Amino acid sequence: MNNPFMPHEAEVIARHEETADLFSIQLRLTDPVIQSQYRFAPGQFNMLYLPGMGEVPVSIVSDPDDIHIIDHTIRKVGSVTNNLGRLQVGDRLGLRGPYGRGWPVVEAEGTDLVIVTGGLGCAPSVSLIDYVLRCQARYGHVHIIQGVKHSNDFIWHARYDLWRQYPNVEVWLTADAGDALWPWHIGPVTQFFDQLDIDPQRTSVMMCGPEGMMKAVVQDMRQRAVPDKRIWFSMERNVQCAVGSCGRCQLGAKFVCKDGPVFNYDELAPYWGHKGA
Repeated sequence: MNNPFMPHEAEVIARHEETADLFSIQLRLTDPVIQSQYRFAPGQFNMLYLPGMGEVPVSIVSDPDDIHIIDHTIRKVGSVTNNLGRLQVGDRLGLRGPYGRGWPVVEAEGTDLVIVTGGLGCAPSVSLIDYVLRCQARYGHVHIIQGVKHSNDFIWHARYDLWRQYPNVEVWLTADAGDALWPWHIGPVTQFFDQLDIDPQRTSVMMCGPEGMMKAVVQDMRQRAVPDKRIWFSMERNVQCAVGSCGRCQLGAKFVCKDGPVFNYDELAPYWGHKGA
C-alpha cells in the first residue's frame, strides 16, 4: 500500500456479535492483488474508514499467515465504531494499514512466555498467541492469563479451549466478579504468578489491557528479577493519522502509532505512571 493516507476498499465477508457492545468482522480487500500482498505482524493495527464518518484504529486478530482474511474485534464506543457494528456481509468500507510495531516474536524465541491480558483489551494478544502456538517449537512454556471485570465478559471460550489443548500451554482465567456457575478464579491476574515456574533470565512477558493492570504486572515481574528488556506491553492512545504526523498519540518522546503500539518497558520507563504522559 504505497500511499499511507489512502484507504483501500474492503468487503465484509463475515461478522459475529460477541456481546451487546462487542463484535467481530472479517474483511477481504476487494483488489485481489492488494489482498495477496497484504501482510502484518502480530500486534499491528489497521485504520478502518467509513466515508463521511471517519476512521478508527483497530487491532488485527487474524492469523498473520492467513492471506485470505483480515479479522478485527471491535468495541462500540463512538459514532464510527457503532456504525461499523451495523455493517453486514457484503458491505464495504475503507482500510489502510497495517501500522505500528508488533510483538517481539523473534526476540522472544527460546524463552518461556507469560502473556497477560486484561478486560476487553485482549485483542492485540490474539494474533500473538496464534502465531506462538503455530511456531511453538521456537518457544518454551506458554502461560496465557486473562482477567476481566465480570465473568460474562469472556468472549472467546472456543479459543481458550483450543489453546489448552497444546502441550506446554497453560490458560488461566479470572474475573473481579463471577456468577454462581463461574468455574474459574476470582481476583487480579497477579494472583497466578506465584504458581508459575518463572526463570527470570529466560522469560518474556507480554501484556495488554488497562494501564493500571499492566503497571501491577510490571511491578511484580521486576520484583521477580525479569529483566526490563524482556517486559513488553501494547499501549492505547488517541491514534488518528497512524504515521506519526498529527502528534495526537504522543507518549513522552514516542508516538504510539509508529513507535508502538508495542513497547519495551525500558523505552517508556521515564513516562510510566506520570499523569499526562
